[in-house]
Amino acid sequence: MNGEELREALRSEMASTNPPPPLSTGDTLDAARRARLRRRALWASLGSAAVVVAVTGFAAVGTPGGRVYQPAGQRPPVSPGSSVDTKEPWPTGPDGRPQEDRTARAGSKHDQGVELLNEVVSAVPAGYSTPEDPANQPADQRTLRTHQAQFEDKVNGVDVWSYLSSVAVAQGKGTGRVIVEVHAAGNQLPAEPCMLARGFWGMQGECRVETVGAAQVGVVIRPGSDDRLDQWSAYRHPDGVVVFVAQGAKLDESRSALTKLPFTVPQLAALAVDERFHLK
Repeated sequence: MNGEELREALRSEMASTNPPPPLSTGDTLDAARRARLRRRALWASLGSAAVVVAVTGFAAVGTPGGRVYQPAGQRPPVSPGSSVDTKEPWPTGPDGRPQEDRTARAGSKHDQGVELLNEVVSAVPAGYSTPEDPANQPADQRTLRTHQAQFEDKVNGVDVWSYLSSVAVAQGKGTGRVIVEVHAAGNQLPAEPCMLARGFWGMQGECRVETVGAAQVGVVIRPGSDDRLDQWSAYRHPDGVVVFVAQGAKLDESRSALTKLPFTVPQLAALAVDERFHLK
């Protein structure tokens, strides 16, 4: 077969083959729009999560009022027979029905959270104010005062709770915060003072042991790579109740930081032992 015959055979073969359907401009545009919408939805979901972290500085959950709440301390692994394993209902509220989630919104546990908040406010030293939230606080703004009572686990048939209160403290143009978190007896947190302190919110840091009377208190005087807070103390009472007291020079990115932390290291250690925070 010479060159001319080969070309003729190819032309005949192509002529006998059904051509593909013509491209539809409308179909192509529709496919492109669907792909673009999928990308936008993905970025929107990622963006909303990023906003929560940017506003709070934490992986956050919502409070009963829909505001942003700082998380409770690092939880121990779920123990066998816990509510997570057995699918037991949440603890019973004052209305006689199980709670909707971990947070107590009424009743004695909720009241203890309020009590803790009041004690934290009273512990702030002279020279610092404790501003309250405005009446019409934007939902995306960090709250100046926060309290929560939270069910943690069921250990040996007993409900174990934690309580957290966060209070903004201001001096001059700067605003920082003081946080107290209490874990009821029965918690699975470590006993060694610095191991306990370094485990607070999983932050780690440079720790030393302070002696307060007969008590040994772990105090992180300098955080590691996680600098959400500047210093914090940790103490386990003989009855098993654990108290964390933390302070930070900065409340959020929208406000100037304090030039001086409210408490010295010995004062921070003494607060962890203070009976005002020894919730039972």
